[in-house]
Amino acid sequence: MKPFPEFNPHPLFEDYVRSETRRQFLRRGASFLGTAALAALAPEMLLAGDKKSAAPAGIKPIGPHFAPKAKRVIYLHMVGGPPQMDLFDYKPVMGEWYDKDLPETIRMGQRLTTMTSGQARFPIAPSKYKFAQHGKNGMWVSELFPNKAKMVDDLCFIRSMQTEAINHEPAITYMQTGNQITGRPCLGSWVSYGLGSLNLDLPTFVVLVAKPSNTEQIQAISARLWSAGYLSGEHAGVSFRSEGDPIMFINNPAGVDAKVRRKTLDGLKALNEMNYKIVGDPETHTRISQYELAFRMQSSVPDLTNIKSEPESTYKLYGEDAKKPGTFANTALLARRMVERGVRFVQIYHNNWDTHANVAGRLPMQCKDVDQACYGLVQDLKARGLLDSTLVVWGGEFGRTIYSQGGLSKENYGRDHHPRCFTMWMAGGGSKPGTVYGETDDFSYNITKDPVHIHDFHATVLNLLGFDHEKFTYRYQGLDQRLTGVEASKVIKELIA
Repeated sequence: MKPFPEFNPHPLFEDYVRSETRRQFLRRGASFLGTAALAALAPEMLLAGDKKSAAPAGIKPIGPHFAPKAKRVIYLHMVGGPPQMDLFDYKPVMGEWYDKDLPETIRMGQRLTTMTSGQARFPIAPSKYKFAQHGKNGMWVSELFPNKAKMVDDLCFIRSMQTEAINHEPAITYMQTGNQITGRPCLGSWVSYGLGSLNLDLPTFVVLVAKPSNTEQIQAISARLWSAGYLSGEHAGVSFRSEGDPIMFINNPAGVDAKVRRKTLDGLKALNEMNYKIVGDPETHTRISQYELAFRMQSSVPDLTNIKSEPESTYKLYGEDAKKPGTFANTALLARRMVERGVRFVQIYHNNWDTHANVAGRLPMQCKDVDQACYGLVQDLKARGLLDSTLVVWGGEFGRTIYSQGGLSKENYGRDHHPRCFTMWMAGGGSKPGTVYGETDDFSYNITKDPVHIHDFHATVLNLLGFDHEKFTYRYQGLDQRLTGVEASKVIKELIA
């Protein structure tokens, strides 16, 4: 006897049913009981449902609550935590504190990582790099960022970011998803859920992982950071590779042409629709839509990633490294090409900012990797009329300590993780150019004015995208989940143009 006598199932579906677990069977049985009850109450509803296709024509985004200033986002995450006092948070007084102990009145019993908690003392390590003021706002910028220094009036600096996370895994997760515990949707997924696609032939949310020139201390970067969490699977980030095909298996195997692939996908769609009608798993719709997107990307992605058509002026702007696949400059250029073609959210990760030691050897290389490319990206977007509607974000998951980890000399030192204050910047997308927001003490250790918590930052970004963060929710496990969590957070209006 066939398991479902009311229709003729495909043989593959029969195999699926035979291999299902008891829990799956009972859950499916519960669905049948509910369907029977509905049929008894309103049989016309059941009949009407039979006429509908299982796969929706397209999943509609919920749309913004008010007119957005930004339509797209490019998020440049510096994995490991850039040292704010060596880059943007100038502390000249620290020159007088060289090798003196950090006062307990400044530390105030702060929790330390296991890398420095056992140190006998915490000697002050003043920045070895020179600073100068730039732009109309007089922003202090390190000599390590000569190109960023030229565009400080285009940027919106936040020198008073803060977090509770002190180690990389929870800190990066917190910055990306608004929670230190994994399994939540990241910012890119929330934007995909809220605003949807601008180009049906390309992913809404793309992830690029840039290769640093120096690889002394690489942090783990995994797909959980661009997961859709409890949102539907189509809102997860699509990772593009730096070598070989940008997306694995996007090209047809040898001997398989477009007609064969199309026929195969039509067959898979029919099987998936049959599966959905029986099992009722909404992720089946995601599977159907992602297969179709992959088919369309066979035409759209090669054009997107072919940068040979770019004029030489582009490489003068971004730097010659933009020609090398996988470099930060290359990913920055690809990000511009993506938002130009309708990708809604581009996430770029640049690793190796975890400077526990050898700041003198590693930090200049890190900064050289990103300095001209960031300048080129912002100026390129501006020249193309895209900056006003594209929000560019730069920053890490936390800052670094003013005291040295390990050995200390005036020419070299290391810095541990520091969650109490760090610096980020934004450009375009309705952020207020030329702003320098927030202040820290002389030790770049504690915030003295205008603190900005991660949740405040997320609330502000969502506001620029047209969302009230308190109303931008998704029902899951009986709760209205949101990016900014349940604790009080606010939009920082001073950061908005």
